[in-house]
Amino acid sequence: MTAQSLLTTLLPLVADLSRELPEGERYRRLLQAMRALLPCDAAALLRLDGEWLVPLAVDGLSADTLGRRFKVSEHPRFAVLLSSPGPTRFDSDSELPDPYDGLVDGLHGHLEVHDCMGCPLFVDDQPWGLLTLDALDTERFERVELDALQAFASLAAATVNVAERIEHLVLRAEIYREASGQQHKEMIGQSKPHKRLVEEIKLVGGSDLTVLITGETGVGKELVAQAIHAASTRADKPLISLNCAALPETLVESELFGHVRGAFTGALNERRGKFELANGGTLFLDEVGELSLTVQAKLLRVLQSGQLQRLGSDKEHQVDVRLIAATNRDLADEVRNGRYRADFYHRLSVYPLQVPALRERGRDVLLLAGFFLEQNRSRMGLGSLRLTSDAQAALLAYNWPGNVRELEHLIGRSALKALGNCRERPKILSLNAQDLDLPDVSAPLVEESSEAVAPVTGDLRQATEHFQRQIISACLERHQHNWASAARELGLDRANLGRMAKRLGLK
Repeated sequence: MTAQSLLTTLLPLVADLSRELPEGERYRRLLQAMRALLPCDAAALLRLDGEWLVPLAVDGLSADTLGRRFKVSEHPRFAVLLSSPGPTRFDSDSELPDPYDGLVDGLHGHLEVHDCMGCPLFVDDQPWGLLTLDALDTERFERVELDALQAFASLAAATVNVAERIEHLVLRAEIYREASGQQHKEMIGQSKPHKRLVEEIKLVGGSDLTVLITGETGVGKELVAQAIHAASTRADKPLISLNCAALPETLVESELFGHVRGAFTGALNERRGKFELANGGTLFLDEVGELSLTVQAKLLRVLQSGQLQRLGSDKEHQVDVRLIAATNRDLADEVRNGRYRADFYHRLSVYPLQVPALRERGRDVLLLAGFFLEQNRSRMGLGSLRLTSDAQAALLAYNWPGNVRELEHLIGRSALKALGNCRERPKILSLNAQDLDLPDVSAPLVEESSEAVAPVTGDLRQATEHFQRQIISACLERHQHNWASAARELGLDRANLGRMAKRLGLK
């Protein structure tokens, strides 16, 4: 490359340092310029986040790469690059596995990367992340001088430094980190509905308003609640969660308010409830639509006065708790039908927050698939776990009635089955559309059930029970065995459904 062409490539990046650019554009231009300067088949910019590397921008790699989170200790090439003070090129016969094997865009048969180089980025003299370049040709980088990559890395660090100081230009916003120091729970996505949700979280997070999170089963309402808490002034205080559908009604009050010794049979010791445990922090009530009218009334009193009584006690306890609730029910409709208290509903929905369904988020499904693919690759001890182009198309075409949770389970199940069908353990495991085995949700349930009932003849009671068993099993499968959700679809009380399932041998 001549001095003139080098100048032509780099000058726009220098000019970009003083410009305000749309989200992600700054990093995209950076990688495009690097590929023009240092020809390669793929390039990536990754940010170091504890023990993980998070892709912020990729060029020439599959779309799902942006959703992957690479644990440095599981990827020795990344570890080598991070430990080096400057650029590193790996020998074409290096035995270290390449993290991007199978991920170079547009490939079908030739999946392995054969020439690889990279450089650490430093911001304020601290390791910030990596620039990586990969090629399928074993001799692609032979004529590339490492000094050229080092010079570009310095410009990249300046670009990153600018972006770091402009919060809304950072592609990936860290929303929540577990206190244990394990991998952070991150809200992954780039679609407009997802970005609107993240902005609303930031807006309401800084307040102390009660938030009612609504959305279909499996969209990630608990993750949203964690993000709101992390964005609040209470972030250093406890976040206490309670699934209201997971407890018998007789125990809900004890869980919420606590009890004294002897308050009921089995109450052998005094116990604090969730409200007291969350004092100063946040209480998250999941499946709040399952609460009985009696418990709603008692909760309303606590929310209004900040005072509660443990079961069996007359003593008042003062608590300072922010409440976040979640439900997949239409509580306004429940109020209209007399199944929910209007005053409690209005107290909960001070700030309603709707979480979009996965089918409304477009190509976010590929980013999320990448996240789950990398999780399963690590868990299964594979070199690479990837999606073929027809698998990606199938994921984009599917309607996702079970949302993100369904996608997570599908990737894990499909990877396990595909590996089980291999005679020898592969270095790169590719999942195609057939491996995904996406269910046909368009097929009417009645047809499935009638086919199952057909062999049963002669005994009306047996035929009826067989039909009920098939209907309930199919409904539970659609709702990932969430009994409360299945009961709502079937128009049954949850307790009645449980008794019926037990009688039918399903529970």
